[in-house]
Amino acid sequence: MAASFALGHYDESARYILTHAGVRPRVGLILGSGLGRLADAVENAVALPFVDIPHFVASTVPGHSGKLVLGTLAGAPVCVMQGRVHYYEGYTLQQVTLPVRVMQRMGVRTLIISNAAGGLNPDFNVGDLMILDDHINFVGMAGHNPLTGPNLDEFGPRFPAANHIYSRSLRQLAGDVAAQQGLSLRHGVYIILSGPNFETPAEVRFLRTIGADAVGMSTVPEALVAHHAGMQVLGISTITNVAIDQLDAAGEPSHEEVQDAGHLITPRLSKLLLGILGRLAD
Repeated sequence: MAASFALGHYDESARYILTHAGVRPRVGLILGSGLGRLADAVENAVALPFVDIPHFVASTVPGHSGKLVLGTLAGAPVCVMQGRVHYYEGYTLQQVTLPVRVMQRMGVRTLIISNAAGGLNPDFNVGDLMILDDHINFVGMAGHNPLTGPNLDEFGPRFPAANHIYSRSLRQLAGDVAAQQGLSLRHGVYIILSGPNFETPAEVRFLRTIGADAVGMSTVPEALVAHHAGMQVLGISTITNVAIDQLDAAGEPSHEEVQDAGHLITPRLSKLLLGILGRLAD
C-alpha cells in the first residue's frame, strides 16, 4: 500500500462513492469510538464498507464499523464515516486522512469530527461534550504530519496557517443550538497522542500543564487535512473517561469503558448534531 497518494487516487475513490450513492454530500461527519449508532439515523442511506472503496483501508478497532454512509440527516446531504482508522493501527497518516480528501473531491465543504477523549481538565466529567477551540498536535511536533510529502496545490498551500482550523462560525452555531436545546457544552484544547496505550499519570500531569483539556488518539490529522483543503471544521469531543493523574490510583482506563460511555453520550451528541445539520441545511 502506497504511503502517499496522487490526485488521481482521491478522484478514483470519489467517483466510486458517487456512482453508488444516491446523494451528493455537502457535509461530512466522522464518528468516533462508541458513537457510530448515529449513522443509523441517516435517511435513504447507502452504506459502503471501507474495504470496498478504492484506496480506503479497513478499520480494525472494536466500536468502529468501518462503513461510509451516504444519505440525508436533518435535511442535509451527508457523508458519514461510521468509525475511522487510526495511526496506531499501523497505517500512514496519508491513509488515515484519505477519506477527508476524498470528501473534498466529492464537494463536501463542512466537516464535523467527533471523538472519544479522556478528560484532563479537572472540571470535566464523564458525559461532557467539549467543542474544540484549538488543538495541540503532539504527534505532528514529533515529525508525523499528514501534510508531509509532496504538496497537492489542488487542495491547499505548502505552508498552511493553523490558527483558524476550527471554524469560529461553526463553534458559534454549535453553541446556539446547544443553548436552544438546553445542552451544556464545554470548550477547550484537544491534544493528540499516537496511542494505542492510555497515558501514564506523569503524562497526564504534563499534558494538563501545557494547556490541554482533553486527550485522544485521532481527529487532529483529519482536521489539519480538511483545513488545508479549504473545508470548514467543527470538532466535538465526548469525555468518556477522566484521565488518571495519580500513580497508585485503584482504577485504570479501558477501551470498553470508552465504548460504554460513548453509547450513553450518543443521544445528546445526536441531538446536538441533528440541530446543527438542520441549521446548515437551512
